[in-house]
Amino acid sequence: MLDRMQARLDRTPEAMIIRRQTVEHCFGTLKAWMGGAHFLTRALEKVKTEMSLQGLAYNMKRTIKIFDVRPLMLAIAG
Repeated sequence: MLDRMQARLDRTPEAMIIRRQTVEHCFGTLKAWMGGAHFLTRALEKVKTEMSLQGLAYNMKRTIKIFDVRPLMLAIAG
């Protein structure tokens, strides 16, 4: 599996650059918001909830930055 992954990266070296720009950015941002990598809750169910709320906050913040706050407020108002 690792050999196949390395071969794929060798064929398209820009893939890792694109991945770092898109996927890993949100995890770095969330980690910075959390002050490291520690969750405030314990137990898997509570940690899942905490991570989901952080993901929601990240997505809302990105939406506001990309589309402005007015369309989001209109969508929330229904």
